Amino acid sequence: MQNYEITACELTQKNAKTITFETGMMAEQASGAVIARSGDSVVLVAVVASKEPKEGTDFLPLTVDYVAKSYAAGKIPGGFFKREGKPSTEEILACRLIDRPLRPMFPDNYFNDLQVSALVLSYDDTCPVDVLAVNAASAAFMVSEVPIVDAVAAVRVGKVNGELVLNPSETLLNNSTIDMTVAGTQEAITMVEAGSKEVSEEELLEALAFAHEAIKQIAAAQKELAQKAGKPKTELPEPPRDQPVREAVGAFYDRMKDALHTADKIERNEKFRVINIDLQNLLIERLGEDEGKKKMPVAAAMMDSMTQFEMRRMIFEEERRIDGRKLNEVRPISCITGLLPRTHGSSLFTRGQTQSLGVVTLGGSSDALIIDNLEPESKKPFYLHYNFPSFSTGEARSMRSPGRREIGHGALAEKALAQVMPSQKDFPYSVRVVSEILSSNGSSSMASVCSGSMALMDAGVPIKAPVAGIAMGLIKDGDRFKILTDILGDEDHFGDMDFKVAGTENGVNALQMDIKIIGVTLDIMKTALQQAKEGRLHILSKMAEAITEPKGLSKYAPRVINLQIDPEKIRTLIGPGGKTIRAITDETGVKIDTFDDGRVLIMSPDQKSNDRALELVKLHTDEAEVGKVYTGTVKRIMNFGAFVEILPGTEGLVHISQLDNKRVNKVEDVVNIGDELKVKVIEIDSQGRVNLSRKVLFAPEND
Repeated sequence: MQNYEITACELTQKNAKTITFETGMMAEQASGAVIARSGDSVVLVAVVASKEPKEGTDFLPLTVDYVAKSYAAGKIPGGFFKREGKPSTEEILACRLIDRPLRPMFPDNYFNDLQVSALVLSYDDTCPVDVLAVNAASAAFMVSEVPIVDAVAAVRVGKVNGELVLNPSETLLNNSTIDMTVAGTQEAITMVEAGSKEVSEEELLEALAFAHEAIKQIAAAQKELAQKAGKPKTELPEPPRDQPVREAVGAFYDRMKDALHTADKIERNEKFRVINIDLQNLLIERLGEDEGKKKMPVAAAMMDSMTQFEMRRMIFEEERRIDGRKLNEVRPISCITGLLPRTHGSSLFTRGQTQSLGVVTLGGSSDALIIDNLEPESKKPFYLHYNFPSFSTGEARSMRSPGRREIGHGALAEKALAQVMPSQKDFPYSVRVVSEILSSNGSSSMASVCSGSMALMDAGVPIKAPVAGIAMGLIKDGDRFKILTDILGDEDHFGDMDFKVAGTENGVNALQMDIKIIGVTLDIMKTALQQAKEGRLHILSKMAEAITEPKGLSKYAPRVINLQIDPEKIRTLIGPGGKTIRAITDETGVKIDTFDDGRVLIMSPDQKSNDRALELVKLHTDEAEVGKVYTGTVKRIMNFGAFVEILPGTEGLVHISQLDNKRVNKVEDVVNIGDELKVKVIEIDSQGRVNLSRKVLFAPEND
């Protein structure tokens, strides 16, 4: 077994680490396997291709699995079984990150099963492992027999203190205005995933150009590895002409054209359904029943290509879209807020035949989302969940747990809204947004941004600014291209790019680009970003007709009292085994969250309960103050005075001379153990001892 190692040119950008690729050491039975290293991060990616094409398939059967092994960070998995289980959200997003830039890189007629397995073997938090896995996956295909068209490389870009940074650490990203992952070839960009803090389109283009320079170096290193250690590529046979099938499909050109010109999605789909039935009947008539049915998948693919050709012709030659809109026109928009009476916040956003119901729920810190991955365990106080039921596309299918698509769409919408959320100090709630897609015809993730933004304001969340999202499309033919604003589902299906942009009036908060061609240039992206800005501002103006700023909290939303106490008193408040805090919550019905820095959050929909809980918390955590009057309980009696507990765990001495405004011969003549006594703090000495007086509360006797 020969081991090959290629070191990428040390990336020229400041502080960037070298990336190395190795093959031949591990997983020798895979079609291709590569170990990628950066710093102390190590990722192994093995790819396997089936020997024969998958029968009856007209798309690339590519599957990606990514597992961040706990041992990579020196951790043992949680749970009963103590082993890695179903993929986490972060692992699913990494799978999508690998899949999306690779998918366009295979020949159109390659239908072999492809499996990508990415294993994080060692984790260094200064080197991002998800982008390293993208690079390793591409390199593994480059050294395999799989006929990949070109090498794909990926980098992450941040912007810290006004300076662009390549592959920043997690610590740097926390202080970055841009968090952008870019993938591409040496010639063009193929994928973008970004979150940003209301940055300008010009800043994003600058970051993309910066990323592409590094991508060129990493792709060149992959090609060098393939030259030294790559297997001969599989040669694909020419696809059969199937002239009789082609002629049968051509007979439906006029009907296809009529269906494609039908604006309503349901009516359009019905016309195409009938066309497919009639096409199969024609094939059976001309070729016989067995052969006709056998050729139907080929005919359906040809019909798809013919439909795609006609749609693109309409756009280039007539500048006309399926639903009759102009290329830069947004579909009709409807916005409603406050339509669900018992939720904390709600909105309904409808754009054309895409509709999202946004619902917001407010909770305490214990409702924050716990993140347990390779990083130290943390909590997320804001999160968004996206649901895509089958009825939204008129399909009959049982409801299932969220798939990779739903998790990815939800993460993008969450990224867009997270940039405008208030700090925990200003708004100490956990906030959950749910987007229910009720109807879908293109860009439901961006509809989720719009409905989520309005629902947050309806819930009284003081977001910094409203956020809207829009999806752009691309039709490219040679050097010609057209950008489409607010694409339909069919325009996404037949087009070359899905380019989603979300942001405020001031700038972009989130960006995602996926393409079906080999790549796009910065000039194309510049045009798309500018056209997206115009569409985004239009949508924001429509949203402003429904709601412009946060409302007051719903009467059903919990009220929060934010209290700061001495951190040393947190233990006192909790009590032995949680006894004290449990007694307060049992009596009042509130939820109490405590923090090591001394913050105490009291939460309940009932203000009266909150006030009572606050009184009890203060009772257990307040410190004695000179000049303040307390009602305490006599705990001990000595011959020189009585010790009175004025606060839980805090006793003070009422000296015999301070018991009454008359001479007292014996303490028991005035008080006994268990008596309640109103006293005033007259001194706290240097040793922290509290001296009390009952006498000073009496009116002076007349002479």
